[in-house]
Amino acid sequence: MTTALSKTIYKYLGIASFVVSVTACTPDLAMKKTANTALPEAYKSSQDTTNATTRINWREYFTDPNLIALIDTALNNNQELNITLQEIEIARNEVMARKGEYLPFVGLGAGAGADKVGRYTRNGALEANNDIKPGKEFPEPLGDFMVGAYATWELDVWRKLRNAKKSAYTHYLSTVDGKNFMVTNLIAEIANSYYELLALDNQLRIVQQNIEIQSNALEIVKLQKEATRVTELAVRRFEAQVLDTRSLQYGIQQQIIETENRINFLVGRYPQPVLRDSEVFIGLMPDSIQLGIPAQLLENRPDVRQAELELEAAKLDVKVAKARFYPVVGITAGIGYQAFNPTYLVKTPESLIYSLAGDLAAPLINRNAIKATYYNANAKQIQAVYNYERTILNAYIEVANQLSNINNLRSSYELKERQVQALTESIEISSTLFRSARADYMEVLLTQRDALESRFDLIETKMQQMHAWIDIYQALGGGWR
Repeated sequence: MTTALSKTIYKYLGIASFVVSVTACTPDLAMKKTANTALPEAYKSSQDTTNATTRINWREYFTDPNLIALIDTALNNNQELNITLQEIEIARNEVMARKGEYLPFVGLGAGAGADKVGRYTRNGALEANNDIKPGKEFPEPLGDFMVGAYATWELDVWRKLRNAKKSAYTHYLSTVDGKNFMVTNLIAEIANSYYELLALDNQLRIVQQNIEIQSNALEIVKLQKEATRVTELAVRRFEAQVLDTRSLQYGIQQQIIETENRINFLVGRYPQPVLRDSEVFIGLMPDSIQLGIPAQLLENRPDVRQAELELEAAKLDVKVAKARFYPVVGITAGIGYQAFNPTYLVKTPESLIYSLAGDLAAPLINRNAIKATYYNANAKQIQAVYNYERTILNAYIEVANQLSNINNLRSSYELKERQVQALTESIEISSTLFRSARADYMEVLLTQRDALESRFDLIETKMQQMHAWIDIYQALGGGWR
């Protein structure tokens, strides 16, 4: 008895020594596990702590009913968004697959066959000299019928399978945040294109108004030429300006078509007119922005949360890869019935069969594939750390840039409004002076050109204001809720 106990002890000591020796051979890697998430306490020139903007639903942030209808359509029809939704479904199925791996695999099996052995063989001689039961010889050929259940189970001693399942679940959560980030970008892109379309409509209206003003000026110049007050040169210069302005409208019309079709593509429909009210554009006033503290970017920005989840999943993948160096403990079992004749198949206990076995296996020689997987997992984990840091830095810089952009555009718009007012008044003044021969026709031409450009610049600045208003909302992590 003492000898048997000693053998058992030596057996388990040998297994333990084997496991320790295998574990000791695991490569050591320089790993970057932590990411720098330190952010300034406040944005430059801002001390807000409410962060209300990022928690406002996009339906409340955008009030134009035509824009809301476009966004609603895009959230249902946009092909890229729908592709991403299928990626989420794929990630969810991957979680199901990983979850099933650390549960026992159970299956059913059945089989039938026949076997005829040679008389002058070992098995043939045994069958010939023995009866199945007194007076009943082995049948020839000998049938073999079997039905039963079997099970295999890998014991998750090193948490390899559970970490793989947790990693898959974390990847799934990251795809959800990836979808949210795409929704944010999609809403922002549609809104920016929509306001660009309104700006183009207003620019086209300005061009058409200037064509009318310049055409009237051309008629006056023609009358003055007939009165010999100006030469043919003045007529040709005014006529050239009218033709140049008319050509300008066709370029704007092409931009309108392309912008409409860009919106149609985003909402997932074929080219068609986009409903809009361009009259309200110049009077749009972006709401004030509640920025909040920079640390809230870590919670509100879907791309930051996605990068964080990818980092967590990468760390788990390293653990899974490392566990492949350790021994695999498995259990196999089976139970069923087997007989040479179907009539005896379910006869118990004579036809009952069962088995139970355990095994222990570990990689020992030529582990290059496992090492390569381990090295790759570590490299991807380091990549994920840097990507997380880069995403946080980019998020902060985006907010800082747009905050500065909003303030500068506000000041620029106020100055351009005054410039447009002054040049609009100068058109009438120059025309009056020209009619009374107190101003040269070149002054009239230059004044009209400068007034047109200033009005164009005013519309462009207003569009940039709307873009900045949308972009700061996007940069703060709004839009996906």
